[in-house]
Amino acid sequence: MAITNNSMSYYATGRRKTSVARVWLFAGSGRITINRRDAERYVTRPTNMKIVEQALVATNTRDKYDVWCTAKGGGLSSQSGAVRLGIARALMRVSGEFHDALKEFRYLTRDSRKKERKKYGRKGARARFQFSKR
Repeated sequence: MAITNNSMSYYATGRRKTSVARVWLFAGSGRITINRRDAERYVTRPTNMKIVEQALVATNTRDKYDVWCTAKGGGLSSQSGAVRLGIARALMRVSGEFHDALKEFRYLTRDSRKKERKKYGRKGARARFQFSKR
């Protein structure tokens, strides 16, 4: 499915960890496309596929909208979370009535947890070298 669709489209951006997902919603039959591939083939894990669909299922719009998105950065789990946030934000642009359902399950909240950076003179973010008295 190409982006150039004559029907009304809704755009939103979702982020998680280091992943960024750009999401477009179109009126359609429920196809989800991530990086020009079918979502089931791109995400592979059933748990990640459930994460991608959660916002649509919560608002009972799974079969009403086609989703076309691009995801960059991070891993597949992180990208799935970013796509979910993008879909939730796009659904908010469709109708404000979806706000309560999406807010109840925390699909509008950005998961801001990131990997803490390694500090100089140390093994990792918080790990120290073993202290030796003698």
